[in-house]
Amino acid sequence: MKAAQSKERTNDEGQIQAIIEDYAEGLKNKEPDRCVAHYADDVVHFDLAPPLENRGKETARKNLTEWFKTFRGPIELEMKGLKISAGADTAFAYFFNHIGGTNTNGEKNAHWVRVTVGFEKTDGKWLVIHEHVSVPFYMDGSFKAALDLKP
Repeated sequence: MKAAQSKERTNDEGQIQAIIEDYAEGLKNKEPDRCVAHYADDVVHFDLAPPLENRGKETARKNLTEWFKTFRGPIELEMKGLKISAGADTAFAYFFNHIGGTNTNGEKNAHWVRVTVGFEKTDGKWLVIHEHVSVPFYMDGSFKAALDLKP
């Protein structure tokens, strides 16, 4: 039985990794529909931009569509440190994303963000039910985002 559970866990982790990689390709190519294809309809997401909390697949699609408009060309993306832990019905993954590109003013920018994603298995299919993307800030009284950090 343990071997079967181990094989299922490996399969689940592979499915989750494929979802994360598909999302990454959607980000690079600025495809909001692809990015939210694996989201539950009632997904909760804590994004970099305000407000503190967003709810729903359609809100995520709208927010991504607006954010993509701030870039000229594709978005540069590098993922590091992906860790996935899958149980029977729930799983989570965390990793760092290095996001960069050229904005509509022609300025290049890039920074690392922290990402944690929660999944739930429904009818045999993994869906994103929670996503949290953040950057640390300096706790020296300046409260400035620490965009110069690297993993």
